[in-house]
Amino acid sequence: MLRLIRFILASFPVLALSSPLLAADTQVAVAANFTEPAKQIAADFAKATSHRAILSFGSSGAFYAQMTHGAPFEIFLSADADRPKKAEQDGIAMPGTRFTYAIGRLVLYSIDPALVDRRGAVLKGGNFARLSIADPIAAPYGLAAVQTMQKMGVYSAIAPKIVKGTSITQAYDFVATGAAPLGFIALSQVVTIPGGSRWLVPQSLHAPIEQQAILLKVGAGNPAAKAFLKYLRSPAAIRIIKRYGYETR
Repeated sequence: MLRLIRFILASFPVLALSSPLLAADTQVAVAANFTEPAKQIAADFAKATSHRAILSFGSSGAFYAQMTHGAPFEIFLSADADRPKKAEQDGIAMPGTRFTYAIGRLVLYSIDPALVDRRGAVLKGGNFARLSIADPIAAPYGLAAVQTMQKMGVYSAIAPKIVKGTSITQAYDFVATGAAPLGFIALSQVVTIPGGSRWLVPQSLHAPIEQQAILLKVGAGNPAAKAFLKYLRSPAAIRIIKRYGYETR
């Protein structure tokens, strides 16, 4: 009996500490349009695994530039497929880990409930002072906005009125604060916001906004990084992604 008690006393601290010792953090670069779903997924991920995802938000183009200069991100959730593919080709990401986690939707939005009609005809009328978009060089949603206006044949007329945000978050802020009366933003940014007026842009008017994730070489040895990417493909994460207006495969 005495030997049994000694065994329990010796083993208990190890058993009690074993779970926290296995938990780890992972650094994740997240495209700005995916801010809210990423926060919810990270919170659920922590509850399910004890690992912690440390999220940073910004434009995909800015993140890619930082990664090529040694930024210590372990996972890249881009707003497009081109940059993760380039990361793979440039040797800063792990081959075979790239996948589409969401397909985004572009929306023309105004806080004015009477400004944006259901077919986007307001763009042809041109009866507005400014239109907000994300920088099309750094942000895929900004590029999709330009492609939409070009396909509608209104880009040249509207170009002088365009104000560019450094990310889709700033493009939304311009509209939300009234600095621009309307703007092209991500559906995920306003899907839970009532009121205003909006036009869900048909996907036929721009290239698909295929958002891909990839494991970067910095995180190749981190079990938390691999676990987060696995969780991102789980039914629980997919339910959150769809709740914010994204499509999935």
